[in-house]
Amino acid sequence: MKKIVLTSLLVAVLSCKDNSSEADAYGNFEATEITVSSEANGKIEFLNVEEGNKIAKNKIVGVIDTTQLHLNKLQLLASIQTISSKSTNVLSQRRVLGEQLKTAIMEQNRILSMYKESASTKRQVDEIDGKVSVIQEQMKSVETQNAPIVNEVKSLEVQIKKIEDQIKKSKIENPVEGTVLTKFAEPNEITSYGKPLYKIADLSEMTLRVYFSETQLPSIKVGQEVTVSIDEKEGTKTYKGKISWISSSAEFTPKIIQTKEERVNLVYAVKVIVKNDGALKIGMPAEVKL
Repeated sequence: MKKIVLTSLLVAVLSCKDNSSEADAYGNFEATEITVSSEANGKIEFLNVEEGNKIAKNKIVGVIDTTQLHLNKLQLLASIQTISSKSTNVLSQRRVLGEQLKTAIMEQNRILSMYKESASTKRQVDEIDGKVSVIQEQMKSVETQNAPIVNEVKSLEVQIKKIEDQIKKSKIENPVEGTVLTKFAEPNEITSYGKPLYKIADLSEMTLRVYFSETQLPSIKVGQEVTVSIDEKEGTKTYKGKISWISSSAEFTPKIIQTKEERVNLVYAVKVIVKNDGALKIGMPAEVKL
């Protein structure tokens, strides 16, 4: 009888131990992957990225040939100089007319003063008034001639800014700090706008997407710390994780859950942030224990 009691207690202890070691949720690691694409057309002069390399944010990792863009810019600058020379002549005429107008206005004031003292005639007043009006109309005509020249220069300046923007985009700038996952292009290849060059992701922190049942929801909340485990050659390796997101809607259990009975249940997706020591990889399975 004593042997039977001891055997029953041992089975109960082992059963409790097995239940306590079971994970509360299962899932796979993922990261935000960014595909860096070309923003210009032309030959890739160099592309300094290799799979597995860590690259800093905003680092220039490649350049697409800008020779034609540079030549177009020089051509536009030469056109601006030619057109500006026309504007210089027009403005020179305006300055001459401006000096003539000053002299005419001084003469007009002198004759008007004399006319008030009956020292000049009405004919002289009319003549000087007419002379001032003619010069003013000539200045307006000159300004009208200059307006299209100014607009043409502005149009060319806008084209130059567009080319400068294209030259800037010909430099391949890494958008985020991370590790290169895949390389799609090589130096000396011809690329085009929108063509993928490489894929990168920040692997310093990994996101573990796991699934909890409805009955488990009261036990979890955003910001809660949990224990994350991955398989090793001998046993498991644990990490500290923090819940960053809980889905507001249910979904059917994904096929990564092994048993058929569990796959027909409704569950809620949960994201857990885990600091990566280099051992965690995209797609790696893991389990969570509360």
